[in-house]
Amino acid sequence: MKDTQLKTNLEQKAQEIRKWALKAITKAQSGHPGGSLSIAEILSVLYFGDILKHNPQNPKDPNRDHLIVSKGHSSPAVYAALGLAEYFSLEDFVNTFRQTGTLFQGHIDSTRVSGIEMSTGSLGQGQSMANGFALAARQLKKNSHIFCLLSDGELQEGQSWEALMAASHFKLGNLTSIIDRNRLQLDGTTEQTMALEPLADKLIAFGWQVQELDGHSVSELHAHLAAAKLRDPQSKPLMLIAHTVKGKGVSFMENQVKWHGVAPKPEELALALAELQR
Repeated sequence: MKDTQLKTNLEQKAQEIRKWALKAITKAQSGHPGGSLSIAEILSVLYFGDILKHNPQNPKDPNRDHLIVSKGHSSPAVYAALGLAEYFSLEDFVNTFRQTGTLFQGHIDSTRVSGIEMSTGSLGQGQSMANGFALAARQLKKNSHIFCLLSDGELQEGQSWEALMAASHFKLGNLTSIIDRNRLQLDGTTEQTMALEPLADKLIAFGWQVQELDGHSVSELHAHLAAAKLRDPQSKPLMLIAHTVKGKGVSFMENQVKWHGVAPKPEELALALAELQR
């Protein structure tokens, strides 16, 4: 990335996403910090790197791109990114997250929150939804690109592979999926639970173009995502395997299974925010 100011801005936005996500989880004493922290750079580049066409003043703009966040339990990071993009008040998000009747449910809800394209959280379904968006864009002759953010653990679901096969069959070149490859899930490592490797080879065998990258490098993410939008919309779909660290940015959360779905205590939040401020 030649623009050093853009790189700095995207890195700062990623840290802000982490801070707001942790504040909300701590306030609610409920949520998923690990997988929220691992996708901060991905969301930062999509929303603030001039990659995802979106419009906070007109969230239903028919010419927008679409992001399907299949790993809907990472809602704190998604809400934080949308709040920073001025879709809604960040304070409202933090103060009402996961409360009964709130807009900001624990899993993202497209019927309540502006900027959410599809309600998700039942893992394994997001790729199928993204396929539908991509097929619809083609049918309607829209110049929209579809992005789908997947967890690695949900690739243990059979529906994921049916959807991956379908995307290749229909040559959805207007579709880019991103795997948050942090290698941890609720019960331990992905490889202990149900081995995914050799993941890239499997995806290639299913007819996808596959690229691997550092999911915490805004420069690599920006280069790959910008190039993805220039591809032939009727070519192979593109899968980016983004190698990430669960709990990234907070030393005592990094690579710790415990922090998949445990909320920090206020004193732990203070330590985390101090680290993220550096």
